[in-house]
Amino acid sequence: MTIQQAIKMDMVEYLSGIGHEPQKNVRNSYWYLSPFRDEKTASFKVNRLMNRWYDFAEGKGGNLVDFGIRYHQCSVSEFLNTLEIFNPSLKQHQVPVITTLSKEEEVNKITVLSAHHVSAHSLVKYLQTRRIPFDIANKYVKEVWFSNSGKTYYALGFKNDAGGYELRNENFKGSSSPKDISFIDNGACNVAVFEGFFDFLSHRTMYYKQEQPLLNFMVLNSTSFFEKSIPKMLEHNRVHLYLDNDATGQKCSQLALDLNKQKFVDERILYKQYDDLNDWLMHIGQSKKQQLRLKP
Repeated sequence: MTIQQAIKMDMVEYLSGIGHEPQKNVRNSYWYLSPFRDEKTASFKVNRLMNRWYDFAEGKGGNLVDFGIRYHQCSVSEFLNTLEIFNPSLKQHQVPVITTLSKEEEVNKITVLSAHHVSAHSLVKYLQTRRIPFDIANKYVKEVWFSNSGKTYYALGFKNDAGGYELRNENFKGSSSPKDISFIDNGACNVAVFEGFFDFLSHRTMYYKQEQPLLNFMVLNSTSFFEKSIPKMLEHNRVHLYLDNDATGQKCSQLALDLNKQKFVDERILYKQYDDLNDWLMHIGQSKKQQLRLKP
């Protein structure tokens, strides 16, 4: 099988064949929980008309071959051999593929229109549901208006070091390009590392109106940046890791501990029964009945 033949295979059918079904679909857009990590909100989209995928959490996308070599951790030739025996009927089903990428990029591109202090009632309310005090959030996030697929939206925006924004509201999770980490330099000797900005805001909330330890902060915005950020972490005396309690968080934490147990500290013991630091903050002090009622 050639690459050209492979990229014409229907991605929706292929994903179904390897056990991934869409959470929802609107016209030609099929939304999935990402096959690359554990998540609760679907951020992985397949445009079936164009037969291409896009991971909004990482700001990356491509065709079926790009997906396959990453998903299976294999070479192009190995993936093509896998497709040969995958499903004979799938090889006969070809969807129309647009040869130019500009249309796909245009559809998926999030364009930031403005960023200012948070004022929208729905965003303030969303912060309350995540138990983040408004005055803490207002120091670090903006109300960002952006366009996506020809429509205008707004969300909480957390800026990264490359100028892009992580965007969150009650119904949306995404990011504008370029994707990067967010490093907050307070001139400290120690650094605290988080996967997402709500975990960072949760840490700030832990010390709300109290004396706070002097720390630098690193928000990865995607665990794909973890390994390449290790050199910057190692510039500090101590690195406090506040990663998620999932397979990826465990993998990254163990990688760091294997590298230097004296320097890296796995702080997940604080919230070991919860998904992440914000989940702990949202539910700490509540009865089991209340926690179940508030769980999404």
